Amino acid sequence: MNFTGTKQIFRSLKNRNYRLYFIGQSISLIGTWIQILAMGWLVYDLTNSAFMLGLIGFASRLPTLFIGPFAGVIIDRMNKFKLLLITQILSMIQAIIITVLLFTGVIQIWHILLLGIFLGVVNTFDMPVRQSLVIKMIEQKEDLNNAIALNSAMVNAGRLIGPTIAGLLVAAFGEKWCFLINALSFVAIIATLLMMKLPAEKIEYKKSGPLKELKEGFKYAYNFIPIRYILMLLALVSLMGMPIQVLMPIFAKDIFQGGPHTFGYLMGAFGIGALTGAIYLASRTTVLGLGKKIAIAAGIFGSGLILFSLSSTLWLSLIIITFVGLGMMLQMTSSNTILQTIVDDDKRGRVMSFYSMAFMGTVPFGNLLAGTMSDLIGVTTTILVGGICIVIGAVVFAFKLPQIRQLVRPIYVSKEIITPDIFR
Repeated sequence: MNFTGTKQIFRSLKNRNYRLYFIGQSISLIGTWIQILAMGWLVYDLTNSAFMLGLIGFASRLPTLFIGPFAGVIIDRMNKFKLLLITQILSMIQAIIITVLLFTGVIQIWHILLLGIFLGVVNTFDMPVRQSLVIKMIEQKEDLNNAIALNSAMVNAGRLIGPTIAGLLVAAFGEKWCFLINALSFVAIIATLLMMKLPAEKIEYKKSGPLKELKEGFKYAYNFIPIRYILMLLALVSLMGMPIQVLMPIFAKDIFQGGPHTFGYLMGAFGIGALTGAIYLASRTTVLGLGKKIAIAAGIFGSGLILFSLSSTLWLSLIIITFVGLGMMLQMTSSNTILQTIVDDDKRGRVMSFYSMAFMGTVPFGNLLAGTMSDLIGVTTTILVGGICIVIGAVVFAFKLPQIRQLVRPIYVSKEIITPDIFR
């Protein structure tokens, strides 16, 4: 075993605050993915409707699109640590309420819909504040890129472990225990957050109103071409590709004639691919070349969706969905890393809220579109169309790469991430 390589992959864990965050969040994310799988199976079991799967996904992600821009303004004005602590407590309350409804046997689809919207509002603040706060946890800034990649590895380790546990729990005991475990898992992240010793955060109280700051953030993100194109491709991938996760219960139950175990296998394979991509990025020591990887990764994601839609064999589909997860993670994390590296500090909250909008805010429309299309033309054709659109987007982004590189390199030089002579 290459211990030097392993040490390189986990180098950002030498930062105490990030190490605590990593431990607590890793436990919490396993619970989150247990709930995500159980939720999909619960909704489809209650309704037997692809449309309802899409509607629930639409409702839970919709707040990100409409509240997201204002969330970024608020994040830039507030103490990010306290805000993250609040989002974790509220997420735990949501899981507790669902658990009580399930254990008392009174759960209805409208309960799931309303609680999904509530969690969507919480996540609208949670994701960008989490992304903005990671940089504060890293004392040695050369470890930032590694920390961002490890963040993604953490999410996908949970994606791998959580669905496997959930599949076993649902099959043996039913969905309710999954939601209870998720509620308890939040204790870990809340406890580790309270153990951190972060430097005092300087909050600049601006006289300008929220709308003016929102307009300033939009103008900054749109006019700076690298941010604009990265967010546009991310939005396309999320709109046309991410609904694969919402539709997975249909593949498990109807296409492959399976049950919760099959659902768990599919989600687990997706997680293996995503985790592999995140570990690969964590092993890298430079941000150079990430733009090219965004284009290649989106191409892998789209091509994988096309092949997955054409496969009716479970073992072959498990291999294909692994590459789908790999492409998704490489594209998402590379985009995150470049944005975190080039954005101005005073606009970080707003830009990361735009990132959340592109990554999560378009998903509700994708879920609703995919659910509707699946009822009309079939789930496999829906995924096929999504894959084709993503491949086209990847090609367009590849043609824009020279212009993006030209604008990003001076920023890397000014931040001493690279030296000017590296391009000679």
